[in-house]
Amino acid sequence: MTLSRDLGVDIISTEPGLRQVRTRGARGTVSVRRALESVLAGTGYRAVALPSGGYRIERAPARPVAPPRRRSPGPPPPPSPSGDVVVTASKREISLLRYPGSVTIVDAAGPVVGRHETTLAEASRAIPILQSTQLGRGRNKLFIRGVADSSFNGATQSPTSIYLDDVQLNYSGNDPGLRLYDMQSVEVLEGPQGTLYGSGAIGGVIRLTSKPVDLTHVAAAMEGGVTVTTGGTPGGDVSVVFNQPVIAGTLGVRAVAYSARTGGYIDDLQRGLTDVNVDTTQGGRLNLRLRTANDWQIEASGAAQWIDSRDGQYAEANAGPLARRSTIAQPFDNQLRFGRFTASRSWRNGLHLLMATGLVNYRSNEQFDATLFASPMPTIPVIYRSAHEKRLVSHETRLSQSLPGGHSWVFGLTLVDDRDVLARSVAIPGAERTIIGVTNVTRSASVFGESTIAISPGLSVTIGARGTKGRTDGSPSDTPVSGSFVRGRSTRRVDPTIAASWQFAPRLAAFGRFQTGYRTGGLSVAPGIGRVADFRSDSITVGEVGFRRTSSGPTGLALSASVSLAHWSNIQADLISRRGQPYTDNIGNARIKALEASVDWRPVTGLRAQGAVLVTDNRVLGPIADLSVRNNRRLPETPPFAAHGALSYEWSVGDVVPRLSAGVDHVGRSVLGTGDLYDISQGRFTVVGLSGEVRRGPVELSIDIDNVTNVRANRFAFGNPFSFALRKQTTPLRPRNVRVGAAYRW
Repeated sequence: MTLSRDLGVDIISTEPGLRQVRTRGARGTVSVRRALESVLAGTGYRAVALPSGGYRIERAPARPVAPPRRRSPGPPPPPSPSGDVVVTASKREISLLRYPGSVTIVDAAGPVVGRHETTLAEASRAIPILQSTQLGRGRNKLFIRGVADSSFNGATQSPTSIYLDDVQLNYSGNDPGLRLYDMQSVEVLEGPQGTLYGSGAIGGVIRLTSKPVDLTHVAAAMEGGVTVTTGGTPGGDVSVVFNQPVIAGTLGVRAVAYSARTGGYIDDLQRGLTDVNVDTTQGGRLNLRLRTANDWQIEASGAAQWIDSRDGQYAEANAGPLARRSTIAQPFDNQLRFGRFTASRSWRNGLHLLMATGLVNYRSNEQFDATLFASPMPTIPVIYRSAHEKRLVSHETRLSQSLPGGHSWVFGLTLVDDRDVLARSVAIPGAERTIIGVTNVTRSASVFGESTIAISPGLSVTIGARGTKGRTDGSPSDTPVSGSFVRGRSTRRVDPTIAASWQFAPRLAAFGRFQTGYRTGGLSVAPGIGRVADFRSDSITVGEVGFRRTSSGPTGLALSASVSLAHWSNIQADLISRRGQPYTDNIGNARIKALEASVDWRPVTGLRAQGAVLVTDNRVLGPIADLSVRNNRRLPETPPFAAHGALSYEWSVGDVVPRLSAGVDHVGRSVLGTGDLYDISQGRFTVVGLSGEVRRGPVELSIDIDNVTNVRANRFAFGNPFSFALRKQTTPLRPRNVRVGAAYRW
């Protein structure tokens, strides 16, 4: 990437693991070919010239490989500017400069998505285009660029699709809350992405790319830290990563294991308890990689994670900024199990074949205090319990090719089988009664294709479409009081894409895109006890235009900006009645306008300034909105203004490499949902963070300070569905907290 920037030459590759390969570099006034030969000498890779004048990096013909030897990787190189990355979520080789749409690519080792116990929901504060509820780890919902349906979890398909290494991780409901340990990058591909990713990607796609198995070197890392929160209990985290070639150049394994405890800071005055919202997370991933003699790449990987939250993380305004009153504990736990198998092969003519199969199993249990609305006497506690079990099986086979001159295409087949089961009950001491729940089973098959055609060296056009045939069948767990619902619903749909990219300067390009997407319907519990009802599919259409500039060296300026207009029809939303009962309905239509921009400036070596901003406006028309005052007809979780800024500086003192950074995040005001009942204010805060680290060889010491000014603000106005209508609930920011950590890598 550095060589490509310095010389202004396109250098591409589909080979995994290049980030882990160390080189001796290139010096002097030499040709591009000579520089590449110097850089790749002894690495097992070679450069192949392309007719367009660029080069492709590929593995050299197989030859005897020396046994692996231990080595110290030394300090990692500084992150490369995003302008030279390939957008892997595009499912073929498209450079960021020429990608015809809005995308945010985050280095998972950078300051935005940190290396310490971060989840996507926590990272969203520093990524303005990404919004999240804050109900708690493992039960938050994620939204992209204001395409937000509801603050509550229910039966609807998620508007944001999350992928882990080419395999879908979620289908309906919330984000599983996977910790981002040992990740290589995070790509936020703004939606809709109906052509490449099918139903559910109406807001966009988040692709998590884990660090690949290194087949040539043994490597390991250990990292841990202790976190202290003002007025709360301490926490800590520890992680271990190990990479081992089993057969050098042919077979290897990579594993990561982690455990983290987050200290509490919410007090329960009624029960006389302090710091009740403690949660723990334990998990790990294992990846096995095989390279065959004929260049097939076979990978089998698995992941497991357990989250245990002892109590809710909400407070009540009449009890204090960090306190509430409840009769019972309100714990939550979930289990995530993930399996993945892929087989892929790349040919020298740019042809690439991938077959990926995934299995995800997710179970969660939560408990709420329903005493306020359901107990005949205030002294008798009433417990509401819900259990969710989800199973997702997916498969995709696709063939793609990147050709000289900017031409590329992808064609594929996708199969999805999703099962979502909700069980509910209400209990008082000595008795428990089951109430109606639902099961939704969705099966679909899709074929898709997309092609980019270079009209001229600077202008390319992308066209594509996806055809889907699917069916969702719902069934209640008990005989419902009312039988006025649709047991099954079939879907036949075509989602097109039309886009263009015009590169009118060496590092400057404009783009435009038009695309559609949709979500399937299903069966949900209805308001009241013993009732179910169906909800219909919704769809979205988005048009956007923008430009992107990439930097051309270790210093320089990269920036991007775009405007978009979305029309969202027949919006599905998971809602809660005034008495705390969940239900799902189609609430109407919405129009969403958005302006976004980002900048990455490196004025001198080691100094980096970053910034991003999102400005949105939306309006909802429908049964709930039309009965509300005009100011309450807005989508949830969507601030009209959000911004992030960061400044970092890294230098060397002999073999010691210090680094200092500071960040500021602003989140504007948003509401809990559409309509007068849900017009509960949240957001409107600014948070400052500081961090520092010192590296010397394989050792690193770090300190991170979050919420430096100890801001007291409400980031999410919901915690218990049975008392939220009193409009007293808040989810406060974690008070000032300091993490001191250490890491050792070899």
